[in-house]
Amino acid sequence: MVSSPFGGGREQQQRLPRLPTPPTGWPIGSYGTYSEAQQAVDFLAESEFPVTDVTIVGVDLMLVERVIGRMSWGRALGAGAVSGAWFGLFAGLLLGMFVNQGFPLQLLTGLVLGILAGLLFSALGYGMSRGRRDFSSASQLVAGRYDVLCQPRTAEQGRGLLAKLALKPPAAPA
Repeated sequence: MVSSPFGGGREQQQRLPRLPTPPTGWPIGSYGTYSEAQQAVDFLAESEFPVTDVTIVGVDLMLVERVIGRMSWGRALGAGAVSGAWFGLFAGLLLGMFVNQGFPLQLLTGLVLGILAGLLFSALGYGMSRGRRDFSSASQLVAGRYDVLCQPRTAEQGRGLLAKLALKPPAAPA
């Protein structure tokens, strides 16, 4: 069977909708974290339940932006230099692999040009913002809860199994 890094074999891909569509099924469990919902589906799989009937759905989605720090010219240029250096090293490595001589020179040239390009582009970007966004942040999409849905043909069986999971005492920390 041919598998894909995007989730399953060929027959599973043919069964999945091609366009974004609302999930279908009956709710058989609701959890506060994705980890708990994943643990519930793992329990179903270990119980020989047909997990292809199951979907985990994040409900009440929120975009959470955590402020990391204040942005300044120094931070903007530093970040640009670092990202440019990585790109320049990669370009220099590729160039050095295909040019028969001067590998260290190719690597050094790529590094220097990458740093310069990173500095230039970060200076342009930060300068054009004109102080409207003087902070750096990291964004994350999170859900208020995670519902486990199941196709109607196996929903009662799944609900029963998850009720047994809820009755199990929590595992002792390792």
